[in-house]
Amino acid sequence: MPEIGRPPIRIPVLVPDLPDAQALLPWLSKIDTALQYTNFGPLVQEFERSLSSVWDTVTESVHVVSTNSGTAALELCVAALALPARSSVLVPAFTFPATATAVLRSGLVPIFADVAIDTWQLTPETALAVSRKHKLSLVVPVAAFGCPVDVAGWDAFVVETGIPVLIDAAAAFGNQEIGRYTHVAFSFHATKPFGIGEGGALVTRDAAMASRTRKLSNFGFEADLVLTVGANAKLSEYAAAVALAQWARQPTQLSNRRRLWCEYSGAVSNISGCRLQRGFGPDQLPGALVVMLASPAQEVAAALMLSGIQTRRWYYPPLHCHPAFARLTRCGPEGEDCLPVTEHLAQHTLGLPWFAAMSPMQCLSVSDALDVALDVSLGNVESVI
Repeated sequence: MPEIGRPPIRIPVLVPDLPDAQALLPWLSKIDTALQYTNFGPLVQEFERSLSSVWDTVTESVHVVSTNSGTAALELCVAALALPARSSVLVPAFTFPATATAVLRSGLVPIFADVAIDTWQLTPETALAVSRKHKLSLVVPVAAFGCPVDVAGWDAFVVETGIPVLIDAAAAFGNQEIGRYTHVAFSFHATKPFGIGEGGALVTRDAAMASRTRKLSNFGFEADLVLTVGANAKLSEYAAAVALAQWARQPTQLSNRRRLWCEYSGAVSNISGCRLQRGFGPDQLPGALVVMLASPAQEVAAALMLSGIQTRRWYYPPLHCHPAFARLTRCGPEGEDCLPVTEHLAQHTLGLPWFAAMSPMQCLSVSDALDVALDVSLGNVESVI
């Protein structure tokens, strides 16, 4: 039921699109036949082979380690690097808290950096500048809202500095390439572009890193001995069944979303006082539709809610404003604590409805309502009380 005094939601911000029971039955039958339910079973292996096909080439291959969440993929990779305790790790302040908690739970210490005004991402140039002031043991750039990061630039950073790079590409499956020297963690949460409910994967071209990560996902066992403390982070056969059923649906889902995005993005980008995130390729789709507004996001969100349009302020507040992270070091453009781009984005970015089952009419309703809300907020038309 809607809250008293609040209009019912006509258009939600996110709606998961997972396979139905009928699509799952063939895969569940395979589980019944194999009688293996976890511990790297046949469906998990098949799913990992399917994922690797996205990036494998004749000359280069990738290694995929599936996990029970995207956060687990991050944490296991950080642990597999075996960095000294209390080492400094550079992360953007404009990201989801899991980026920082994966570092902290490994006994390391995040340093928060600012992001670029166009892509809203930590850049190799910023990381290089910070590395001259702080001894960094790892950098974790984020593919914000599914916008792919520059793997060539980060590969060059690794070669120049010797500092490893782990890309948090939680929402960027289908967009993010795998570098020669960078490791990439994906999320398959229900609301992600490739959603299976819960799940994730580490993808790397480093066979040794993949091997260490896989062992850590199974408590750290090596030949019945735990040599390094790990976790129980394996993907189950049931989750793999959902993943494989979803894999079969992916071409149709992508085709529908691309067709819808052509109209939706055009309508939104033509609104005065609204800018789409930059950095996506022509065939790439955002994992979440977040726009930067000339007006405060809080005002526009309230206006859209009056029209029954749900929104979300992702990455708000930024990491350095959460009590759990408030005492951690920040390194701004000039070395001071201020992170101007992050703080501007926190106040002026807003997540709009964007999901596979959206209709063209819903897209038009969102863009029209956003246009009116911005006009009112910016004082271009008379506000109606």
